[in-house]
Amino acid sequence: MDFSLTQEQQDLRELTAKIFEDLAPLEGLPDMEAGQDWFNEKLWANLASAGLLGIALPESVGGMGLGIAELAVLLEANGRHGGAAPLYSTLILGALPIAEFGSSEQAGSLLPDVIAGKALLSAALVDEASDDPLAPGVSAESVEGGWKLRGTKTYVPAAAGAALVLVSARTEDDRIAVFMVEPGARGVSLEPVTTTTGEFQYWMTLDDVQVGDNAVLGAVGQGAEIIEWILDRALTGLCAMELGCAERALQLTARYTSDRKQFDKPIATFQAVAQRAADAYIDVEAIRLATWQAVWRLDAGLPASREIAIAKFWAAEAGHRACYAAQHLHGGIGVDTDYPLHHLYLLSRQIELTFGGAHAQLARIGDMIAAD
Repeated sequence: MDFSLTQEQQDLRELTAKIFEDLAPLEGLPDMEAGQDWFNEKLWANLASAGLLGIALPESVGGMGLGIAELAVLLEANGRHGGAAPLYSTLILGALPIAEFGSSEQAGSLLPDVIAGKALLSAALVDEASDDPLAPGVSAESVEGGWKLRGTKTYVPAAAGAALVLVSARTEDDRIAVFMVEPGARGVSLEPVTTTTGEFQYWMTLDDVQVGDNAVLGAVGQGAEIIEWILDRALTGLCAMELGCAERALQLTARYTSDRKQFDKPIATFQAVAQRAADAYIDVEAIRLATWQAVWRLDAGLPASREIAIAKFWAAEAGHRACYAAQHLHGGIGVDTDYPLHHLYLLSRQIELTFGGAHAQLARIGDMIAAD
């Protein structure tokens, strides 16, 4: 396996780096977080004009038709800049599943607007009653011409600004299905919840929300397959963001410890500091290796669930260690809310716990080994 980037992927990394550096400097994040439903609209528009929002979407709807590897490069850049754009929720949770499982009418009506930067998407996979995405607590009752949904979903990203949210539910005959729900539909209420990073996510309550049969993604009863497919890509996307986040935190630390002097010497020359930074570097490279193995297997169409769980374990465990070391080596500077490291640390913590931290991934791996 060769995990080095192709020339096209290198060019993509340079392009995304320039767009993010110009339009989403880490130093600007604290001011930008003031608005509840904020996201960097100028950055989003530039990503759209560069064709990057359609990077992994089919050419039939105006996308570039590339793979998970190229999308991982984009998400890594987003992680390096504190998650400045809702790429994860719109592309991973929303657009990719619609492209894979949606009808031509569903994909054709939604994805061109996503690619043009005119629409955000999201998914609601975790319930108030169950944090297992494969055990949805929202009920779906069959009615004439469609379905009626009841229940509450928790921590739905970008829900207030999304054109559609994919909602998992269980039918009366105990089948799992995924429905496309408009957040502004009658019976839907959104309660904002502040997350670790300060980003607003939402509790989404569905009170007899009626949707048509054409709002079912794929087929009724195909929900478990769709959710597992989404989770594999969601966990991989989170790992790519964690890689960018932890690597940027380490770079800030290298710069700080090289400039900060004690006893007329840069503290980077002190053995304890150098050893701590070296351990953090090893952790970042472990995240990189595990993440790109998962990405490679997904792109190659190979079974990847175990490798994805391993990658998420390293993203959670090693990402936490690397960002904690960065905080420690910065001393009091690291907890200054105006300093970029503060936001990177919080983003790392949020990624760590999303869809299960290190212990949850070890449990998944154990279940897979036992099943074999």
